[in-house]
Amino acid sequence: MAIYEEISSNKRKSYPIFFVFFLVIALLGYFGGSLYGNITTGVIIATVFAFSFMFFGYFSGDKTILSISQAKPVKKEDYPHLVNSVEGIAIAAGIPTPKIYMIDDEAMNAFATGRNPQNASITVTKGLVENLKRTELEGVIGHEMSHIKNYDIRLMMLTVVLAGFIVLLSDFLLRSFFWSGGRNRDNREGGNLRVILIIAGLILAILSPLIAKLIQLAVSRKREFLADASGALITRYPQGLASALKKIRDDPGRLEVANKATAHLYISNPLKGAKGKINYLFNTHPDINERIKRLEAM
Repeated sequence: MAIYEEISSNKRKSYPIFFVFFLVIALLGYFGGSLYGNITTGVIIATVFAFSFMFFGYFSGDKTILSISQAKPVKKEDYPHLVNSVEGIAIAAGIPTPKIYMIDDEAMNAFATGRNPQNASITVTKGLVENLKRTELEGVIGHEMSHIKNYDIRLMMLTVVLAGFIVLLSDFLLRSFFWSGGRNRDNREGGNLRVILIIAGLILAILSPLIAKLIQLAVSRKREFLADASGALITRYPQGLASALKKIRDDPGRLEVANKATAHLYISNPLKGAKGKINYLFNTHPDINERIKRLEAM
């Protein structure tokens, strides 16, 4: 029952997250409009474009992510044990069988994407399939299946889109500020208030990509723990996922097709970032050793 309550909590907590995203976007539109002398138009344009990006992301974001990741559909005759595992775990999870894709890379990793359980996919690397035992592979699949069942895939896909839009909008605002040559600052009408607005907008434009990234990473880290726990309940064998995470942790390979925009989707950070308290703030995942410890204690 606690897992189902957490799933409902996940869905509820999605709303304030999107509120913060749109608040940042509206503020960027506000200062952009102030720069050009029409605040209302600036807010409206920024908001409309944000919703357009969300609409595109909702229906086509997963296809874009799969394309960027160079993922190819898996044929059952090539990897029957993989397909059978996904089908069996989908039945255990009570959701439709997701589509299966593979990245031709020796690094060990996996991710799920889509907008809902009826339109979802699981992607694994070739290295993961070839280096994990059956129980370990099922542990990873259970984890990704949980992201689908918990609707994490929708939230994470849309945060990718909104975070990317904020970066684009803030970059446009910064460029517009410098292209204007600061002419609005010399406008005596409005005086010091206009100068304050320009400076505030400039600061927000610089900080907003960082704000978007921190929100994106915080959301990702929280949901990894839940997916570990609910995935272990689906497979009824938490040691399988714990053992898989150990192998993934010790794998020296870096997934070449991964980038900062998609890194948080994977079961483990594919970029192999540095350690430390400051770096943890910008890490896409919680500490893998802590995840293993929690699974072994189940």
